Amino acid sequence: MNDGTTGRNPERTRERILSAALKEFAANGFAGARVDAIARRAAINKRMLYHYFGNKERLFREVLRRKIAERQASAESLSGDPAESLPFWFKLSCKDTDWVRLLEWEALQEADKRLMTKETGARRRHAAWSASGSRRRAARSPPNSTRAM
Repeated sequence: MNDGTTGRNPERTRERILSAALKEFAANGFAGARVDAIARRAAINKRMLYHYFGNKERLFREVLRRKIAERQASAESLSGDPAESLPFWFKLSCKDTDWVRLLEWEALQEADKRLMTKETGARRRHAAWSASGSRRRAARSPPNSTRAM
């Protein structure tokens, strides 16, 4: 009897692969990560990983794309002075050490072999967008010298 809990769930499988890939890429970098290890962590066979993502580089890019999207959503939810949001970003980085390690590994890649070219551009554009919003908010607020003490 099938109660619905043992059936195939492609989205859950995809999420398991992405979660396992984040751990593996964060621990070993792109070059050191092994597809076999990702498949083992995700409790799937390698064939399924290739079915969902095509190859290791596409999987790496998808992991990065999702993590960048998470950060963008967090940034968009913040308002006010950028200095006031620093504790939030610090705490978030402390909680998500896999993200920090993934960024460090990417930074260590040889310059001509960077895998995050598109994602880095998106990150830079987002940082510029965030900074321009902060400048606009700061321009609307009264200067420090006129605030009540």
